[in-house]
Amino acid sequence: MTTVRQDAWTQDEDLLLAEVVLKYIREGGTQLSAFEEVGRNLSRTSAACGFRWNSYVRKQYKQGIELAKQQRKELKKEGPTPKAHVVEDTHSNEENSLNSDDQLTLSDVIAYLRRYEQSEDTQGTLKEEYDHLKERVSSLEDENTRLKKEKKEVEKQLDLVKEDYKALMGIMDRARKMMMLQEEDPKNRQVKFQIERNGSLEKVEK
Repeated sequence: MTTVRQDAWTQDEDLLLAEVVLKYIREGGTQLSAFEEVGRNLSRTSAACGFRWNSYVRKQYKQGIELAKQQRKELKKEGPTPKAHVVEDTHSNEENSLNSDDQLTLSDVIAYLRRYEQSEDTQGTLKEEYDHLKERVSSLEDENTRLKKEKKEVEKQLDLVKEDYKALMGIMDRARKMMMLQEEDPKNRQVKFQIERNGSLEKVEK
């Protein structure tokens, strides 16, 4: 049994998807058939291919789609093609609809409904993947908020350390100056100093 891929699309896969869909549009085939062909080549579901086409790739090939439609009309003028069933893009969030000038048989409708029924399981898988990614994003957002709070606390503690260091350097500077005065004046050699609670350096008479 072939494993159905659910990893991210590559640029080469997008290019293959565009080439096959444009070929089907140009030759009068259905986009659903194009999605199935791409799915077989890439080990992806037709629903995943259709979602990728409508949500992203189709927007990159607007001119190519118009050119393929013109080529299809030119081919029709040259001669009738057997059972040309063309599915046009209407909107990325809507179902593909058939052109009014195309023929549609009952067997085509039945085949489409069967394929649509088979794609429901795939849609459920895609929804589970979407819910999982949504939970992952929410978890990352919570973690980001927590890290921001921790960063603020660390910055606050760092500011306090800087203030304490600055005060300590001031005390040491004053003490060094007073020691120099003691050495210069013999009268001050008997004077001692103590650090008050406010961080100031005061003389203590011996």
